[in-house]
Amino acid sequence: MPRQLHLSAALDSPGHVDAAHFTALARLAERAALDFVTLDDSYTPEPLRLDALATFARLAPVTRGLGLVPTVTTTHTEPFHTSVSVNTLDWVSEGRAGWLVGVSDTEAEARAFGRKGTAPADELWAEAADAAEVATRLWDSWEDDAEIRDTATGRFVDRAKLHHIDFEGPHFSVRGPSITPRPPQGRPVIAVTVAAGDLAPDAGPGGRARVATAARYADVVLLDAPDRATRLTAATELRLRGGEALRILARIPAALPDDAATDALLTEVTEGGGGVDGFHLVPAEAARDLDALADRVVPALRERGLFRTGYTGRTLREHLGLSRPASRYALAATIPAPSPAPAATAEVTR
Repeated sequence: MPRQLHLSAALDSPGHVDAAHFTALARLAERAALDFVTLDDSYTPEPLRLDALATFARLAPVTRGLGLVPTVTTTHTEPFHTSVSVNTLDWVSEGRAGWLVGVSDTEAEARAFGRKGTAPADELWAEAADAAEVATRLWDSWEDDAEIRDTATGRFVDRAKLHHIDFEGPHFSVRGPSITPRPPQGRPVIAVTVAAGDLAPDAGPGGRARVATAARYADVVLLDAPDRATRLTAATELRLRGGEALRILARIPAALPDDAATDALLTEVTEGGGGVDGFHLVPAEAARDLDALADRVVPALRERGLFRTGYTGRTLREHLGLSRPASRYALAATIPAPSPAPAATAEVTR
């Protein structure tokens, strides 16, 4: 049986600010049983757009299986707030949330906040890495069974199962613990967009920092590559750096105005998957192209055994074949402390 693909799509719709529009798009994507959808976001005033995370919180109760992965920038936001917001999305979607990590690199965005100026790309991605570290620690800071809800004693949580994260870094310090219980997925899925050029020997500092962030923290990489050969080379290098559990989806355009375009996309998806686990599709006209995807592309892939007939799991991690991680603090509590060395043989080094 051929290996089944993972498929996702972007819902980007500049200029649209009505809930009905995004609800219709999400239902099209869910009809196709896509793994997840993304929505771009930034703090630039144009084009007109809604907050991506808030939009997906609105879509959570009107969808049942679709993963929801909004872009959230780390540059002018506090990682504590980001972690809580993404955690909340995971709860309201019952385990279907992700976070597409972004940075803000324009002077317009810096002026809008007025807190700090622009910075080189490598510094922005180093800050993003720290934000991802803080978020994952905060998601782990409540053990899974920390909530006890003991009405007899009036205890809501077992405080021994809430943990300070005590993060100290060059960009921020966060003590924790979180104010929300551990997410249904343990940790919502983290995604990072990487260009093949970021992996080249002559890549700039910003590209290298982006790749380092993806390799350490991403569950999913959305890979931009100009051709299949470059895609295979880049995906191979990403796996070497990020591990075999990393899911790599090639990001490709999906403008589907007619049958010829649909056939061309089907050929690319069917034959161009070397090295990657699937494709992240970027429509030109979201409603038109997602409708064609659901009605023509996905049924053809199912006939060839390349895509599932429906959702078989409940969470986004299950869709992607990713395990649910244990809390690092719960794991640490199960490791016995080493026995102290006998006094006669103890040494002190200064």
